[in-house]
Amino acid sequence: MDRAELQAIQKPLKDRYRSDAATALIVLRAQGQLDEEKIACKVDTGRQLVEAGLHPATGGTGALACSGDMLLEALVACAGVTLRSVATSLELDVAGSVHAEGDLDFRGTLGVDREAPVGFAAIRLRFDLASDAPEEKLAKLIELTERYCVVFQTLAAGVPVELSYSTS
Repeated sequence: MDRAELQAIQKPLKDRYRSDAATALIVLRAQGQLDEEKIACKVDTGRQLVEAGLHPATGGTGALACSGDMLLEALVACAGVTLRSVATSLELDVAGSVHAEGDLDFRGTLGVDREAPVGFAAIRLRFDLASDAPEEKLAKLIELTERYCVVFQTLAAGVPVELSYSTS
C-alpha cells in the first residue's frame, strides 16, 4: 500500500470523525472461557483461539501462552503496524523488526513478597530498522509512532481499569 492508497482509505474516516466525534468512539472487546480442568483461559482473538496459562516461573509448563508475553506481543504488533502506517504516510522506505521486553519479579504475583510489585516493573520497546532515510526523518518516524501507537500510549499513560463480577 502506498501513501495515496492509505490516504484514500483513511480520508472518509477522518472526515466523519471530524464532523461527528461520537462516531470515533468505539468499544473494543475481548473475552475468554475459563478451562474447567486446568489452570487456563481460552481467549478468542477473532482469528483463532489462544489458550493462556501459567508462566513456567509460576508453575506452568510453557505449553500455553503467557498473558505477560501476550501483552508484549500486543505492544509489538501495534507499534509495528503504527510504524508501517506512519512510514507509508511519510513515504519512507523502512524495513526491520520490532522487539519488546519487560521485567517481572514473580515474587509479587506468587505472593512470596508483598513488597515485590505485581506486574511489569519496566517495558522496553526497540525497533531495528533498515532504511536509507536521513536520521531526522527516522527520528520523526519514531516520534510519530510513539505518539500514535494505541498500546504504547495506553501502557505509558496508564488508564483507569475497573474490575467487576457477576454470578449466574
